[in-house]
This record gives sequence, structure tokens and C-alpha cells, in this order.
Amino acid sequence: MDLDVFVSVHRAEWDRLDVLLRRRRRLTGAEADELVALYQRTATHLSLIQSSAPDPYLTGRLSQLVARARNTVAGTRRASWRDVTRFLLRGFPAAVYRARHWWAPTALVSTAVAVLLGWWIGTHPEVRSSIAAPGHLRELTRPGGEYETYYSSHPAAAFAAQVWTNNAQAAAMCLVLGVFLGLPVLWILFQNMLNLGVGFGLMASAGRLGTFLGLVLPHGLLELTAVFVAAGTGLRLGWTLIDPGPRTRRAALAEEGRAAIGMAIGLALVLFVSGAIEGFVTPSGLPTWARIGIGIAAELAFLAYVYVLGGRAARAGETGDLEATDRSASVPTAA
Repeated sequence: MDLDVFVSVHRAEWDRLDVLLRRRRRLTGAEADELVALYQRTATHLSLIQSSAPDPYLTGRLSQLVARARNTVAGTRRASWRDVTRFLLRGFPAAVYRARHWWAPTALVSTAVAVLLGWWIGTHPEVRSSIAAPGHLRELTRPGGEYETYYSSHPAAAFAAQVWTNNAQAAAMCLVLGVFLGLPVLWILFQNMLNLGVGFGLMASAGRLGTFLGLVLPHGLLELTAVFVAAGTGLRLGWTLIDPGPRTRRAALAEEGRAAIGMAIGLALVLFVSGAIEGFVTPSGLPTWARIGIGIAAELAFLAYVYVLGGRAARAGETGDLEATDRSASVPTAA
């Protein structure tokens, strides 16, 4: 594209759009139609310049012009309860459902890694001795030891808030750092599985695996599922950079990135539930079967939410991205 020629051909249209946007009085019907047509053409010009001959000054000017025109044409819309309802009943579950081919295998492989690490630690005394001194290991795994008192070491509300904050940060990091080809996501995921495998192996070696599972499963099922969803989505975001499909790399990354940000908000809500279970149910005096039952019920409820509501919304075309009216204009690409 010859940028100078392009600008000379279309400058009059941009200037006319700017004049219409500055009008103090109410536009006539013809002027309103002209404004809409100029807005659509200018949005197309902006996309062409961004993809073919990016110029910082011109891109900035047209971006401001298109944003002002969009606000004039569509009106400034504030978030409402309708947006919240759409997000919770359609956007978030659909985004999780669409990412299932990434997070479901991530969950299976990660769980297998944690089990193998636990088996390795539990069956090899030399590995356990490299983790901590024998006396410290006994203190960790004995009845009433550190593994058990960890869940009741702080007031339930404060503990739940701390757990929720830490887990939400980890999930957000998986989603955001996925843009770096997914490599940081794999490291975060491995660290989580290593911590789980160490606890599994140490408690199994002390003959207290049942106690360990009774402490971990009530909150861990939902918590780990949220982590797996975040990790799988982060990996998909990284893969988008490598293979954007029929979309341009910029458009693909923008679409998947916006959906990932929405998922970070939704997963924070999911982790709030798992944090509440960890803070109030895990250290409670309920029988083990009751605590595990609560964890299984929470997990099944989340999966039903994703596969029923999310599946239905995804089949109807929902992607978890912003509504079409809230997105930047883009040029169609060939499949």
C-alpha cells in the first residue's frame, strides 16, 4: 500500500467525519446516515492501515476518530445486570466449554504426573530424605501434624480469603502468561503438581493416605479443575500465536485474549467457592465422607454448569468474547 496516496484519497472523508462529530446541534437524518457510512468506511481504513502499512500517528488519529464515531452511533453503554447475567449464564460457561479440548487433557496429564511423583516419593526413602530430615517428616505426617493443622491454623474466614487470593492469582498468571507460547504455564502447573505429589507421597509413606485424601478432596476437586481450566486456556492462547487459523494473528490473539480475561473473572468466582470449602468445610468436624461428598457435589455442579449451559451457549454461537457492538471493527479475512 502507498500510504501517501491512500491518505490523499481518503483524507476528505476523515475530515468530514470529524466535522460531523463536532457538530453541536442535532444532526439531520441525512447527516446521521452520512456519519454512519463514514464511520464504517473509516473503521475499514483503520484496519487496512494496521495490517498493511502501520503508521503510529495515522493509526492513533483514526483510532480516536473511530472510537468517537462508535460512541456517537451506538451510544455510551454502561455495564448492567444484563451484562452480568449474560456473562454468568452464557459467556463464561461457553468459553470454558470451548476450551475443553485443552483443559481436559491438561487435567488428565497433570493428575498422572502428580500421582507418579507421589508414588516415586512414597516408595523411595532416599527421595524423602532429600526433601526434609526424618524428624521433620514425622512432624508433617503424624496425627495432628502440620498437614492436618494447616487447614485450621487460622480463622476460617481469613484462611478462605488467603487461599482464594493465592489461587486466583495463580489462575490469572496461567491465563495471562499463556501469551508467551505457554511455557510459563507449564512451569506453574508443574509446581502445583509437585506440591500435590509431595504431600501424596509423604502421607502415603506414613500409612495416612486416606487422611490426606480426606483433607484434599473436599476443596481440591473444584480448585484443581479451575487451575486446569486456566492452564489449558493459557496453553491455547499460546498456541494461537503459532497457529491463528483463518484469522489474522492480531485478530485471533485479541479474540482469545478477551475471552481469557473474562475467564479469569469467572474462575475467580469458582475459586471463591473452593476457598470457602477449604476454609470452612475441610477443617470442620464433619465426617470424612460428608466433606468429600460436598467436594464432589461442587465439582459435579461446575461440570454440569459448563457442559449443559456452556455447551448450549457455544452451540448457539457464543464464544465468551465481547458482544459484536463492543468490539473494534475489523476487515474480513478469507478462510
